[in-house]
Amino acid sequence: MEVIEVLHMNGGNGDKSYANNSLVPQKVILMTRPITEAAISDLYCSLIPKSICIADLGCSSGPNTFLAVSGLIKTVDKKRKILGHKSPEYQIYLNDLPSNDFNTIFKSVPRFQEKLKMQMESGFGPCFFAGVPGSFYQRLFPTKTVHFVHSSYSLQWLSQVPELKEINKGNIYMASSSPSSVIRAYVKQFEKDFSTFLSCRAEELVTGGRMVLTILGRKSEDPCSKDGCYIWELLALALNGLVSEGLIEEKKLDSFNIPHYNPSPAEVRNLVEMEGSFMVDHLEATEIHWNAYDSDSLEFDKFKDGGYYVAKCMRAVAEPLLVSHFGEGIIEEVFPRYRKILSDRMSKEKTQFISVIVSLAKRA
Repeated sequence: MEVIEVLHMNGGNGDKSYANNSLVPQKVILMTRPITEAAISDLYCSLIPKSICIADLGCSSGPNTFLAVSGLIKTVDKKRKILGHKSPEYQIYLNDLPSNDFNTIFKSVPRFQEKLKMQMESGFGPCFFAGVPGSFYQRLFPTKTVHFVHSSYSLQWLSQVPELKEINKGNIYMASSSPSSVIRAYVKQFEKDFSTFLSCRAEELVTGGRMVLTILGRKSEDPCSKDGCYIWELLALALNGLVSEGLIEEKKLDSFNIPHYNPSPAEVRNLVEMEGSFMVDHLEATEIHWNAYDSDSLEFDKFKDGGYYVAKCMRAVAEPLLVSHFGEGIIEEVFPRYRKILSDRMSKEKTQFISVIVSLAKRA
């Protein structure tokens, strides 16, 4: 499986699209806003650039694509007014893999620009957008041209499925039953990918440039801990059910592994310090329930069966990977089963996603 060709969220604006099933990532972006606002405020005050370049890496498509960018622009504009400066021009780069639904993004840009103009007062500088298809595990921008990099819920995706020396039998990701060599391979792949990401961004960021990265991670130092692996273990249960009924070949399942890794805060810090290009300004881990709808939401009654929402969210994320390996025939079989499993576990256990948030400043 070539990850760069098949890794993308469900596109469009339909019922199964990522655009309509991405409330958890939306809430995470809003939760991290104080950290991103502090980082870009510090950058602007220290550099006072006439033109500011912001890159959102792993932008996907849908309303979340512009959510972080909008907050960053508004923060800079508020700060420049306080300081009495003329508005900078804004260059916004939206990056994702080539298979991403960029068409939907491009169609939304004029509407977003018009809305932004209405929200800002006179004197607001022009805002230019560009799509940048490509893997962020390679260079994307010219040397020392980017001021601020934002990425949310993207860096947990690996550049490739780790090279496994043993079969990860019955699993699709790391699990307590996985061979130790499988676990080591996943750890090694993340270390390689994250270090590459840091070195590429160090080349592209201006001196004093900043990054805020939010990664789907874990709190435990055990790579196979429940807080990092459980959501995939339950999908593996649904797939194993199809194997037991003869709907999927066992060896077909055994050859399927998710290109994904949930790091701990300590792992992130250690890799940043080892790579050496950045200083850690802020690092924390936060929690959010699998079912982002809460009892105060108008949608709560509809999604009281938490498995319904979570299964739809995971389908928007995982369906392209499953289709590429197993074909479309299993999709309508696996996700109803997955929903039942999720509903059962969520009714009995505390189920949360862990977000590892790190704010970085490029060293001089």
